Amino acid sequence: MKTVLITGCSSGFGLEIARYFLARDWQVVATMRTPRTDVLPPSERLRVLALDVTDPESIRKAVEAAGPIDVLVNNAGFGAASPAELVPMATVREIFETNTFGTIALTQAVLPQFRQRKAGVVVNVTSSVTLKALPLIAAYSASKAAVNAFTESTALEVEPFGVRVRLVLPGRAPDTRFGENARPRIHGFDHAAYADLASKVVAGLQDTSSPVTRAQDVAEAVWRVATAPSSPMRIPAGADAEAWATEVC
Repeated sequence: MKTVLITGCSSGFGLEIARYFLARDWQVVATMRTPRTDVLPPSERLRVLALDVTDPESIRKAVEAAGPIDVLVNNAGFGAASPAELVPMATVREIFETNTFGTIALTQAVLPQFRQRKAGVVVNVTSSVTLKALPLIAAYSASKAAVNAFTESTALEVEPFGVRVRLVLPGRAPDTRFGENARPRIHGFDHAAYADLASKVVAGLQDTSSPVTRAQDVAEAVWRVATAPSSPMRIPAGADAEAWATEVC
């Protein structure tokens, strides 16, 4: 029976990914900053561990407690919205610490066991905003684009060891708590120079007729990477993400 370790499982994509793998008889190590046992169905194949990807000691303890795993899913992350001119540097650093540096650090902690075993898969969940530029999320987009570059380069290095490293790129998912979690980090929308743009962007996000991404779309894409050796480097997840990927091509 194979084992997957997933970060950011308290809600959203991570929670759905954990449910998806549990339903398919995998051993699931669901990690969260603040562990909760009530968000996932009880199972002998489920372990919930504490993990803060910005804390090296927390990473060490979680990887040690997890033991041998077959798949790592780097999903933990958060968003922020602000004109690039006005985004506080403290917010930029916070975004990169979790979205980028946390992903890199956990990957580094897991790769040795994959390399030595000559098997393993790393799935990095980034974003379709790395395919198509959008205003007011420059710092967030940059943090995810950096993970894309890290993933593609790392994949070339570890492929000779039988290890696969791939990307899943979700679109906008209004049914998750992503927007709610980003709200405290919205800054500068009321600035005179950017207020009109911000109003237009917010109005666009409230358009319910546009294609969106469901959490299950992301879980299905992650499953494809985990189970199909022929999966491509980048898999867009969600109707909007797939449309953007087609435009780029």
